[in-house]
Amino acid sequence: MATLNFFDTYVLMAITEEIVPQPTFFRDRYFPTGDGDIFKADKVLTEYRKGDRKLAAFVSPRVGDIPLDRRGYAIHEYQPAFIAPSRLLTLDDLKKRGFGEALYPGMTQAQRAAKLQLEDMTDMDLRIRRREEWMCAQTMIHNACTMQEYIDAKTKGDVLYVQFYDEASEHIYIASNKWDSDDGDYFFSDVKAMCRLLSRRGLRAADLVLGTDVADAILSMERVQKLLDKNSGIITGQIDQTLTQYDGVVVMGVLNFGGFKLTLICCDETYVDDNDVEQKYFPATSAMVTAPNCGHLMYGQITQIDFGATDYTTYAARRVPKFVLDQPNDTRKLRLGARPLAAPHNYCPYIYAADVVG
Repeated sequence: MATLNFFDTYVLMAITEEIVPQPTFFRDRYFPTGDGDIFKADKVLTEYRKGDRKLAAFVSPRVGDIPLDRRGYAIHEYQPAFIAPSRLLTLDDLKKRGFGEALYPGMTQAQRAAKLQLEDMTDMDLRIRRREEWMCAQTMIHNACTMQEYIDAKTKGDVLYVQFYDEASEHIYIASNKWDSDDGDYFFSDVKAMCRLLSRRGLRAADLVLGTDVADAILSMERVQKLLDKNSGIITGQIDQTLTQYDGVVVMGVLNFGGFKLTLICCDETYVDDNDVEQKYFPATSAMVTAPNCGHLMYGQITQIDFGATDYTTYAARRVPKFVLDQPNDTRKLRLGARPLAAPHNYCPYIYAADVVG
């Protein structure tokens, strides 16, 4: 390692930090947060009622009328999980030169502490956003979400399971055959059937979310290529792949499935799991028919004793910071808390098909 010469002038020319794109496609497009989705309570109730498609009966004049049964509904009680990353600030952190600082800094320890804790707040918020994105994707894939609690960084605690159905979910579609096993007939018939399942519930079918392998298979289908030919005389849609603001998410174009015009979206967002393994938010071999704003991301309250206070304070917010001072050990700790819950607006507003290619 070269030794610094204190009689020379040094200029810090190269400051390099990897920029990690923020994946919040599922959260932003399908689970927005409205004004009424941040509630000052520990639990939230959701109500679902199936639609009624029965016909009115023909009645004999001597009877007069036929009474109708009143439709029932289901109430589900959920308690949002608690997310609370934190980071400790010690004297050793303040003695070290910070990232991007000049070699001979004029920054005081108080200024460095403020800079570090601002960076810590940003890092923690980004981790919470990635967890929220994971919760939204899991809810759409399983119509449920399994959350593993931790007691500390390595010790597992309870497992929380939230499901948005009673006995069996109706959001799963079994493909008739692999979509890449022919020229595209299975692909068009299955997607049309998936759209019809949503239509029968009075729900909108607007998006076809695709894994990377499925997207590649669709582009190579002979029938898709023929129908997109402008000389065929059949207006089926248009494929014009466009990058979005979300890294790994590509809008491929629009295809018509028996009148259902769907926007094809290829999702290749990734995250690093608890075992330091890179995973996809959406499986590469799966597909889903749904529509924007099919759900909402809600937040429960957080109760805590703030720094310098003696009483408890309850906050209803997306993020709740907490500052902890350990004066005997000369340390500070900054915590950022959140209690999110991703829930569908309607009864099964998505149709999911797994392993449709391969």
